[in-house]
Amino acid sequence: MNFTRVFAIVLRQYYLIRASFSRVLPLFIWVAVDIILWGFLTRYLNSVALSGVNFVLAMLGAVLLWDFFIRIMQGVTMAFFEDVWSRNFLNLFSTPILVSEYLAGLVASSMVTSLVGIVVMIILASVVFGLSFLSYGIVIVPCLLVLFMFGIALGIAASALVLRLGPAAEWFIWPIPAIISPFVGVLYPITILPGWMQAVSLALPPSYVFEALRATAKHQAVSWLVLLASIILAAVYILLACRYFIATYRQAVRTGLIARYSAESLS
Repeated sequence: MNFTRVFAIVLRQYYLIRASFSRVLPLFIWVAVDIILWGFLTRYLNSVALSGVNFVLAMLGAVLLWDFFIRIMQGVTMAFFEDVWSRNFLNLFSTPILVSEYLAGLVASSMVTSLVGIVVMIILASVVFGLSFLSYGIVIVPCLLVLFMFGIALGIAASALVLRLGPAAEWFIWPIPAIISPFVGVLYPITILPGWMQAVSLALPPSYVFEALRATAKHQAVSWLVLLASIILAAVYILLACRYFIATYRQAVRTGLIARYSAESLS
């Protein structure tokens, strides 16, 4: 892998963001809105609940971590969509860049842009609502890792789907986090779900993350073995997503779809 080419993908995203305020604002504005909305809600629940549960720790922290996951996924897809909207694929892949290098560039771009959201998240949550991620202890590290890895996997898979179906299919991508959120139990235990939804939850790494966060908020033991299994599961999803993207790209080249790529067609 040529890291100079990977850096070139990241540098292109930097120039795009620097040149447009409309690209800068979404990096932190939605995180700030969620912090304000859920922060005051959890503060109100703390004032009226008798359960002794710290809702700021149990709910606001979960919402912010879910935002982190969404930012990671959308960081990959938005970097990909920039090439979709500019119809840049023929120019891009006429260079010596490899598909693996392109994907690595998308992932690196997502890491950089998500860092902005993380900083805003930590500052607002700690200054305004007194939420410190240090309250979760060391368990926050594998939780962030799982969400990061699964966000990367979904971002790559979603990009492959748009590459296969065409630019208009990007509207299939935006609802993905909302669709899977009921299954991963961001705000409630998985045990309250129907049996078939619990079966789906077992296949989604974030479900183990939010169960661990709730256990921490209740001062209960966290299963490190389960968190390790969720990391391995997320890694498997990344491998499958990369294989899917590469297979989709090769099919697009073989069939000539990449040359006919246009915003007016889904296939």
